[in-house]
Amino acid sequence: MTAELGHYALILAFAISIPQIFIPMFGANKGWNDWMRFATPAAIAQFLLVGVAFAMLTVAFVTSDFSVRLVAANSHSAKPMLYKVTGVWANHEGSMLLWLTILTLFGATVAVWGGNLPPSLKARVLSVQSMIGAAFLGFILYTSNPFTRLAQPPIDGNGLNPLLQDPGLAFHPPFLYLGYVGLSMAFSFAVAALIEGKVDAAWARWVRPWTLAAWIFLTIGIGLGSWWAYYELGWGGWWFWDPVENASFIPWLMATALLHSAIVVEKRNALKSWTVLLAILAFSFSLIGTFIVRSGVITSVHAFANDPDRGVFILVILAVAIGGALTLYALRATQLKSTAVFGLVSRESGLVMNNLLLSVAAAVVFVGTIWPLVAEITTGAKVSVGAPFFNIAFTPFMVVLAMILPIAAMLPWKRSNLRRTIRPLWGIAALSVALGAAVWVMQTGGRMLAPVGLTLAFWVVVGSLADVAARVKLGKASLTESLRRAGNLPRADWGKMFAHTGFGLMIFGISAIMAWEFEDIRTVEIGQTFPLQAYEVRFEAVESIQGPNYTAERGVFALVKDGVEIVKLYPEKRNYPVQSMPTTEAAIDQSLLRDVYVVLGDRQSDGSWAVRSYVKPFTNWIWIGVFTLAFGGVLSITDRRYRVASTARKTSISAVPAE
Repeated sequence: MTAELGHYALILAFAISIPQIFIPMFGANKGWNDWMRFATPAAIAQFLLVGVAFAMLTVAFVTSDFSVRLVAANSHSAKPMLYKVTGVWANHEGSMLLWLTILTLFGATVAVWGGNLPPSLKARVLSVQSMIGAAFLGFILYTSNPFTRLAQPPIDGNGLNPLLQDPGLAFHPPFLYLGYVGLSMAFSFAVAALIEGKVDAAWARWVRPWTLAAWIFLTIGIGLGSWWAYYELGWGGWWFWDPVENASFIPWLMATALLHSAIVVEKRNALKSWTVLLAILAFSFSLIGTFIVRSGVITSVHAFANDPDRGVFILVILAVAIGGALTLYALRATQLKSTAVFGLVSRESGLVMNNLLLSVAAAVVFVGTIWPLVAEITTGAKVSVGAPFFNIAFTPFMVVLAMILPIAAMLPWKRSNLRRTIRPLWGIAALSVALGAAVWVMQTGGRMLAPVGLTLAFWVVVGSLADVAARVKLGKASLTESLRRAGNLPRADWGKMFAHTGFGLMIFGISAIMAWEFEDIRTVEIGQTFPLQAYEVRFEAVESIQGPNYTAERGVFALVKDGVEIVKLYPEKRNYPVQSMPTTEAAIDQSLLRDVYVVLGDRQSDGSWAVRSYVKPFTNWIWIGVFTLAFGGVLSITDRRYRVASTARKTSISAVPAE
């Protein structure tokens, strides 16, 4: 009965979503409070029903109910419990149900904690959110029902893709979806504001926490995915510019631009039209990513489905949601006038430059991702756009962004004297250049990537610290006074410092690994020792082991330095008999300074084994930077100034002239 109960819950949720679209919207237009209040219980009920459906699917996977087609196709009785649970969303139908659960969760959150929103705006936001929910409920019920029964259930299931049987996959998709789908709130707020005809500082204060929450989740999700690819896939890379990787990265870039743009709306009542457009585009790119992953139009190791019928359904949702929102924006854009003025040298201008760089970078990634599809449709030619294109086309925008970041962060609002602003940064700039020059000399020429990257990283990190130091008057006031100021500094300012610092740490890690990575590929016989930069690697044995649901050949390697054994490394070649699929498990000795990465390849005809080894300097600083970035977002979202407060209504100023 669990499958039937889940299916009925989805049908009821779909039935509730329809009146939730029309009743609150009509009530907001007429000013009928009772009709507007209908949105709150409807949003909560919709979430509870979808939550029941998700819980029933989870029960089916945990209990190995192979009469459910989805469970039979994606689970196995011998799987560890963690991967039975992971199997719920490691497929198209289950992942869409998770997508929908998170969508309705955000709607219910606004319904419960949005009491300080103006009733008309809250009603319209929940109405727009329900439009999205109804579209995807229809998609699941008509094309992707996760509760379909089998007439003749198998004795056991097919199991889960071995590549997905990893603890990282238990957390990566939920965080990614919380980010993807969380941007729907920014979209709903934008469309609701356009319908209502009011975009002002209060609107920015309401929309920013929701966008920030989605951005935090998306940052963590992308970071976890990158980390998983690094240690699980065995190819030694942390980013491949895969279409599905790009599908998550583009919304992240747009959301980052949106967060900075919303600050200008909140502080200076400017950039309103641009901010609304970014809110629409951020979620639109999330929808486009959903289409890429599930339509089969672009091949990817991460893709869930290859079904043109489903792709057409999602394409219709895309056309209606994105086309409708952009049409409404075009009709209202001329009314979103800003009265605020600011100078060429000001924080507003710095944030505009930030927005332009992020938006153009997102456009570059988007064009590179879909160009193979466009070329095939228009010319019939098979075109491959890989990492070299993205590295060349994308990197310059990030370099310029890093160069202006510390300066833009310290500029005052409205107008500024550039010479006065950058005076505290001259010493940091000189130290940054000196560091880059020292690195250039120490590596005796070679690639410029490391010197430039380390210069930019030092500039961004220390520049972020200098911004806080200037705010607390470090060195200009007594230590007691500086500490008092630091304690009173808003959390959003600390969050900005950590976020910018995280960006700098990522630049450092990326530059170091790309410039100084060392790779060694060879065949090795058991008992042999081979050099690996400052180390020696001794190949001691190959053991046969039995895992919970796999067999494996495990290599035993000793990492030696100066004659002293540092650590044993155990790379594996696994075989999952249910799927008849081999996987590679790398062995990594990790530290803050370097990773030693060993992969066991195939056995050769002469009895030796193929072995790939790497020394990857400062790799972990990439993920330290990512999670420092996310921590900055967490600090910012806890700032009481950015919570939806009752005082927000008092500061509301209509953005549309009275007609």
